[in-house]
Amino acid sequence: MEKIIKPFSGFLAFILAVIALPLSVFMFALMAQTGSLFFLWVAILCFISFVLLTKGLMIVNPNHSRVLTFFGKYTGTVKENGLLWINPLYKSANLSLRSQNLNGQQLKVNDKLGNPIEIAAVIVWRVSDTYKASFEVVNFQQYVNIQSEAAVRHLAVSYPYDHMDDDSVEGITLRGGGDKVNEMLEQELNERLAPAGIIVLEARISHLAYAPEIAGAMLQRQQATAIVSARAKIVEGAVGMVEMALEKLSEKNIIILDEERKAAMVSNLLVVLCGDSKVTPVVNTGTLHQ
Repeated sequence: MEKIIKPFSGFLAFILAVIALPLSVFMFALMAQTGSLFFLWVAILCFISFVLLTKGLMIVNPNHSRVLTFFGKYTGTVKENGLLWINPLYKSANLSLRSQNLNGQQLKVNDKLGNPIEIAAVIVWRVSDTYKASFEVVNFQQYVNIQSEAAVRHLAVSYPYDHMDDDSVEGITLRGGGDKVNEMLEQELNERLAPAGIIVLEARISHLAYAPEIAGAMLQRQQATAIVSARAKIVEGAVGMVEMALEKLSEKNIIILDEERKAAMVSNLLVVLCGDSKVTPVVNTGTLHQ
Protein backbone atom coordinates (compact mmCIF):
# COMPACT_ATOMS: atom_id res chain seq x y z
CA MET A 1 0.00 0.00 0.00
CA GLU A 2 1.22 3.50 -0.85
CA LYS A 3 2.88 5.41 1.99
CA ILE A 4 3.59 9.13 1.67
CA ILE A 5 6.72 10.44 3.40
CA LYS A 6 7.86 14.01 3.92
CA PRO A 7 11.59 14.53 3.21
CA PHE A 8 13.87 17.25 4.56
CA SER A 9 14.47 20.56 2.85
CA GLY A 10 17.08 20.23 0.14
CA PHE A 11 18.17 23.85 0.40
CA LEU A 12 19.56 23.35 3.90
CA ALA A 13 21.39 20.21 2.78
CA PHE A 14 22.77 22.08 -0.23
CA ILE A 15 24.10 24.90 1.98
CA LEU A 16 25.74 22.40 4.34
CA ALA A 17 27.31 20.59 1.37
CA VAL A 18 28.69 23.89 0.04
CA ILE A 19 30.23 24.52 3.47
CA ALA A 20 31.54 20.97 3.94
CA LEU A 21 33.56 20.80 0.71
CA PRO A 22 35.80 23.89 1.20
CA LEU A 23 36.09 23.05 4.90
CA SER A 24 37.40 19.61 3.97
CA VAL A 25 39.95 21.16 1.61
CA PHE A 26 41.01 23.63 4.29
CA MET A 27 41.47 20.84 6.86
CA PHE A 28 43.59 18.85 4.42
CA ALA A 29 45.77 21.91 3.95
CA LEU A 30 46.19 22.35 7.72
CA MET A 31 47.02 18.67 8.09
CA ALA A 32 49.71 19.01 5.42
CA GLN A 33 51.24 21.97 7.23
CA THR A 34 51.03 20.66 10.78
CA GLY A 35 51.03 16.91 10.25
CA SER A 36 48.21 16.62 12.84
CA LEU A 37 45.95 13.58 12.51
CA PHE A 38 43.11 15.60 14.06
CA PHE A 39 42.89 17.80 10.98
CA LEU A 40 43.05 14.70 8.79
CA TRP A 41 40.07 13.09 10.50
CA VAL A 42 38.09 16.33 10.39
CA ALA A 43 38.88 16.68 6.68
CA ILE A 44 37.75 13.10 6.00
CA LEU A 45 34.58 13.63 8.03
CA CYS A 46 33.77 16.85 6.14
CA PHE A 47 34.36 15.16 2.78
CA ILE A 48 32.13 12.20 3.72
CA SER A 49 29.45 14.67 4.85
CA PHE A 50 29.72 16.45 1.50
CA VAL A 51 29.29 13.18 -0.42
CA LEU A 52 26.29 12.07 1.67
CA LEU A 53 24.63 15.47 1.51
CA THR A 54 24.96 15.73 -2.26
CA LYS A 55 23.93 12.12 -2.86
CA GLY A 56 20.73 12.63 -0.85
CA LEU A 57 19.68 15.68 -2.86
CA MET A 58 16.89 15.22 -5.38
CA ILE A 59 14.55 17.41 -7.42
CA VAL A 60 10.87 16.44 -7.74
CA ASN A 61 9.07 18.26 -10.55
CA PRO A 62 5.35 19.17 -10.41
CA ASN A 63 3.03 16.18 -10.92
CA HIS A 64 5.93 13.78 -10.42
CA SER A 65 6.87 11.54 -7.53
CA ARG A 66 9.78 9.48 -6.27
CA VAL A 67 9.31 5.91 -5.11
CA LEU A 68 11.90 5.08 -2.43
CA THR A 69 13.33 1.67 -1.56
CA PHE A 70 15.92 0.68 1.04
CA PHE A 71 17.84 -2.46 0.07
CA GLY A 72 14.82 -3.86 -1.77
CA LYS A 73 12.21 -2.81 0.79
CA TYR A 74 9.60 -0.20 -0.06
CA THR A 75 10.09 2.82 2.17
CA GLY A 76 7.58 5.35 0.87
CA THR A 77 6.70 7.79 -1.87
CA VAL A 78 7.65 11.44 -2.09
CA LYS A 79 5.03 13.61 -3.81
CA GLU A 80 6.24 16.96 -2.53
CA ASN A 81 7.80 19.15 -5.21
CA GLY A 82 11.05 21.09 -5.17
CA LEU A 83 14.61 20.51 -3.96
CA LEU A 84 14.52 17.83 -1.26
CA TRP A 85 16.91 15.66 0.73
CA ILE A 86 16.42 12.01 1.62
CA ASN A 87 18.51 9.27 3.14
CA PRO A 88 21.43 8.87 0.67
CA LEU A 89 21.16 5.08 0.99
CA TYR A 90 17.63 5.14 -0.43
CA LYS A 91 17.16 4.17 -4.05
CA SER A 92 14.61 6.38 -5.81
CA ALA A 93 12.63 5.89 -9.00
CA ASN A 94 10.87 8.74 -10.79
CA LEU A 95 7.18 8.19 -11.51
CA SER A 96 4.96 10.66 -13.35
CA LEU A 97 1.54 11.53 -11.89
CA ARG A 98 0.40 13.50 -14.92
CA SER A 99 -2.67 12.55 -16.96
CA GLN A 100 -1.84 10.62 -20.10
CA ASN A 101 -3.78 9.88 -23.28
CA LEU A 102 -4.08 6.44 -24.81
CA ASN A 103 -5.30 6.53 -28.40
CA GLY A 104 -6.25 2.91 -28.89
CA GLN A 105 -5.79 1.22 -32.22
CA GLN A 106 -8.78 0.16 -34.31
CA LEU A 107 -9.90 -3.32 -33.33
CA LYS A 108 -11.90 -5.66 -35.55
CA VAL A 109 -14.36 -7.67 -33.48
CA ASN A 110 -17.85 -9.14 -33.74
CA ASP A 111 -20.70 -7.41 -31.93
CA LYS A 112 -23.37 -9.23 -29.93
CA LEU A 113 -25.23 -10.16 -33.12
CA GLY A 114 -22.09 -11.50 -34.79
CA ASN A 115 -21.61 -8.59 -37.20
CA PRO A 116 -17.93 -7.68 -37.75
CA ILE A 117 -17.25 -4.10 -36.67
CA GLU A 118 -14.30 -1.77 -36.17
CA ILE A 119 -13.99 -0.02 -32.82
CA ALA A 120 -11.42 2.16 -31.06
CA ALA A 121 -11.36 4.25 -27.88
CA VAL A 122 -9.50 7.22 -26.41
CA ILE A 123 -8.63 6.86 -22.73
CA VAL A 124 -7.35 9.47 -20.28
CA TRP A 125 -5.59 7.93 -17.27
CA ARG A 126 -3.05 8.65 -14.56
CA VAL A 127 -1.24 6.89 -11.72
CA SER A 128 -3.10 7.14 -8.41
CA ASP A 129 -1.19 4.55 -6.33
CA THR A 130 2.56 4.62 -6.88
CA TYR A 131 3.19 1.44 -4.89
CA LYS A 132 0.87 -0.67 -7.08
CA ALA A 133 2.16 0.91 -10.29
CA SER A 134 5.76 0.19 -9.30
CA PHE A 135 5.55 -3.23 -7.66
CA GLU A 136 2.22 -4.94 -8.45
CA VAL A 137 2.75 -5.15 -12.23
CA VAL A 138 5.86 -5.53 -14.36
CA ASN A 139 5.24 -2.60 -16.71
CA PHE A 140 2.20 -0.51 -15.83
CA GLN A 141 2.09 1.30 -19.20
CA GLN A 142 2.03 -1.98 -21.10
CA TYR A 143 -0.55 -3.21 -18.60
CA VAL A 144 -2.75 -0.20 -19.41
CA ASN A 145 -2.48 -0.87 -23.16
CA ILE A 146 -3.36 -4.56 -22.94
CA GLN A 147 -6.19 -4.19 -20.43
CA SER A 148 -7.67 -1.27 -22.35
CA GLU A 149 -7.79 -3.34 -25.52
CA ALA A 150 -9.41 -6.20 -23.60
CA ALA A 151 -12.04 -3.86 -22.13
CA VAL A 152 -12.93 -2.40 -25.55
CA ARG A 153 -13.25 -5.90 -27.03
CA HIS A 154 -15.47 -7.02 -24.16
CA LEU A 155 -17.70 -3.96 -24.62
CA ALA A 156 -18.02 -4.61 -28.35
CA VAL A 157 -19.10 -8.24 -27.96
CA SER A 158 -21.55 -7.39 -25.16
CA TYR A 159 -23.81 -5.07 -27.19
CA PRO A 160 -25.09 -4.92 -30.78
CA TYR A 161 -23.90 -2.23 -33.14
CA ASP A 162 -27.43 -0.98 -33.85
CA HIS A 163 -31.08 -1.99 -33.53
CA MET A 164 -31.65 -2.04 -37.30
CA ASP A 165 -35.41 -2.39 -36.66
CA ASP A 166 -34.84 -5.85 -35.21
CA ASP A 167 -37.48 -6.61 -32.58
CA SER A 168 -35.15 -9.10 -30.91
CA VAL A 169 -32.62 -6.36 -30.16
CA GLU A 170 -33.48 -4.37 -27.06
CA GLY A 171 -31.64 -2.06 -24.72
CA ILE A 172 -28.36 -0.25 -25.31
CA THR A 173 -26.50 -0.34 -28.62
CA LEU A 174 -22.96 0.78 -29.37
CA ARG A 175 -24.14 3.31 -31.93
CA GLY A 176 -27.03 4.75 -29.94
CA GLY A 177 -25.74 4.30 -26.39
CA GLY A 178 -23.75 7.54 -26.35
CA ASP A 179 -22.66 8.62 -22.87
CA LYS A 180 -24.01 5.41 -21.33
CA VAL A 181 -21.62 3.28 -23.42
CA ASN A 182 -18.70 5.56 -22.51
CA GLU A 183 -19.66 5.36 -18.85
CA MET A 184 -19.72 1.54 -18.91
CA LEU A 185 -16.34 1.48 -20.68
CA GLU A 186 -14.87 3.82 -18.07
CA GLN A 187 -16.24 1.71 -15.22
CA GLU A 188 -14.82 -1.52 -16.65
CA LEU A 189 -11.44 0.10 -17.27
CA ASN A 190 -11.25 1.32 -13.66
CA GLU A 191 -11.99 -2.21 -12.45
CA ARG A 192 -9.36 -3.75 -14.72
CA LEU A 193 -6.65 -1.16 -14.00
CA ALA A 194 -7.18 -0.89 -10.23
CA PRO A 195 -4.58 -3.64 -9.48
CA ALA A 196 -1.95 -1.44 -11.17
CA GLY A 197 -2.90 1.69 -9.23
CA ILE A 198 -4.28 3.39 -12.34
CA ILE A 199 -7.39 5.57 -12.36
CA VAL A 200 -9.26 6.30 -15.61
CA LEU A 201 -10.44 9.90 -15.84
CA GLU A 202 -12.31 9.58 -19.12
CA ALA A 203 -12.97 6.94 -21.76
CA ARG A 204 -14.75 7.53 -25.05
CA ILE A 205 -15.40 5.58 -28.23
CA SER A 206 -13.39 7.38 -30.92
CA HIS A 207 -14.16 5.12 -33.90
CA LEU A 208 -17.13 2.87 -34.59
CA ALA A 209 -18.07 1.41 -37.97
CA TYR A 210 -19.00 -1.80 -39.70
CA ALA A 211 -16.12 -3.80 -41.11
CA PRO A 212 -15.44 -3.11 -44.83
CA GLU A 213 -16.73 -6.51 -45.96
CA ILE A 214 -20.28 -5.78 -44.74
CA ALA A 215 -20.29 -1.98 -44.72
CA GLY A 216 -21.90 -1.79 -48.19
CA ALA A 217 -24.64 -4.26 -47.35
CA MET A 218 -25.42 -2.54 -44.05
CA LEU A 219 -25.59 0.84 -45.81
CA GLN A 220 -28.13 -0.55 -48.27
CA ARG A 221 -30.12 -1.96 -45.37
CA GLN A 222 -30.13 1.39 -43.60
CA GLN A 223 -31.21 3.13 -46.80
CA ALA A 224 -33.99 0.60 -47.34
CA THR A 225 -35.17 1.08 -43.77
CA ALA A 226 -35.23 4.85 -44.24
CA ILE A 227 -37.16 4.53 -47.52
CA VAL A 228 -39.74 2.21 -45.97
CA SER A 229 -40.17 4.56 -43.03
CA ALA A 230 -40.61 7.55 -45.35
CA ARG A 231 -43.09 5.66 -47.53
CA ALA A 232 -45.10 4.72 -44.47
CA LYS A 233 -45.39 8.39 -43.51
CA ILE A 234 -46.39 9.33 -47.07
CA VAL A 235 -49.09 6.64 -47.26
CA GLU A 236 -50.40 7.61 -43.84
CA GLY A 237 -50.72 11.23 -44.91
CA ALA A 238 -52.24 10.32 -48.29
CA VAL A 239 -54.94 8.16 -46.70
CA GLY A 240 -55.83 11.01 -44.37
CA MET A 241 -56.10 13.45 -47.27
CA VAL A 242 -58.30 11.06 -49.28
CA GLU A 243 -60.52 10.47 -46.30
CA MET A 244 -60.87 14.21 -45.74
CA ALA A 245 -61.70 14.84 -49.43
CA LEU A 246 -64.48 12.23 -49.44
CA GLU A 247 -65.92 13.58 -46.20
CA LYS A 248 -65.96 17.16 -47.52
CA LEU A 249 -67.60 16.13 -50.80
CA SER A 250 -70.25 14.14 -48.98
CA GLU A 251 -70.82 16.78 -46.32
CA LYS A 252 -71.40 19.65 -48.77
CA ASN A 253 -73.32 17.49 -51.27
CA ILE A 254 -71.07 18.68 -54.07
CA ILE A 255 -71.29 15.35 -55.80
CA ILE A 256 -72.75 11.96 -54.95
CA LEU A 257 -70.50 9.04 -55.78
CA ASP A 258 -71.40 5.39 -55.74
CA GLU A 259 -69.00 2.81 -54.30
CA GLU A 260 -67.37 2.12 -57.66
CA ARG A 261 -66.69 5.82 -58.32
CA LYS A 262 -65.40 6.27 -54.77
CA ALA A 263 -62.96 3.42 -55.32
CA ALA A 264 -61.77 4.96 -58.60
CA MET A 265 -61.34 8.34 -56.95
CA VAL A 266 -59.44 6.86 -54.03
CA SER A 267 -57.17 4.98 -56.42
CA ASN A 268 -56.45 8.10 -58.48
CA LEU A 269 -55.75 10.25 -55.41
CA LEU A 270 -53.40 7.68 -53.90
CA VAL A 271 -51.48 7.43 -57.19
CA VAL A 272 -51.12 11.21 -57.28
CA LEU A 273 -50.16 11.60 -53.61
CA CYS A 274 -47.87 8.56 -53.27
CA GLY A 275 -46.17 8.59 -56.67
CA ASP A 276 -42.46 9.40 -57.02
CA SER A 277 -42.76 11.30 -60.28
CA LYS A 278 -44.96 14.24 -61.14
CA VAL A 279 -48.42 13.17 -62.36
CA THR A 280 -49.81 14.59 -65.61
CA PRO A 281 -53.54 15.32 -65.15
CA VAL A 282 -56.12 14.28 -67.79
CA VAL A 283 -59.11 16.63 -68.12
CA ASN A 284 -62.41 14.90 -68.75
CA THR A 285 -64.63 17.13 -70.96
CA GLY A 286 -67.42 14.63 -71.21
CA THR A 287 -69.77 13.19 -68.60
CA LEU A 288 -68.75 11.57 -65.38
CA HIS A 289 -69.17 8.08 -66.90
CA GLN A 290 -67.28 8.83 -70.12
